[in-house]
Amino acid sequence: MRLAASRTLAAEAVNGGRVHINGLRVKAAHGVRPGDRITFQRGTLEFECTVLALPPRRGPAREALQCYLESADSLARREAFARNMKLAAALAPRPQGRPDKHERARLRRLRGRI
Repeated sequence: MRLAASRTLAAEAVNGGRVHINGLRVKAAHGVRPGDRITFQRGTLEFECTVLALPPRRGPAREALQCYLESADSLARREAFARNMKLAAALAPRPQGRPDKHERARLRRLRGRI
């Protein structure tokens, strides 16, 4: 349902114990059904959603959005995090040039986006 960037990252998150379905830690082969509540760590944020339907294929993001409903608490946490990140970015000193590939990866890690 496009909750993770790839199947490999999703399996790593499950095996690392960061994914819970209906409050229980699960293994990678665990099935998901409509009505299940999924909670997992996405970067530094806890994401929580309810499965509405299972998509027939891994399609576009618009189709995936219709298969789950994010909880109000999760949405509020995500919006507060975005506001804090914008504020922090506004107050941070700006470098003279553009960051290279390695500096961009380091910045993403610092910001909790990896």
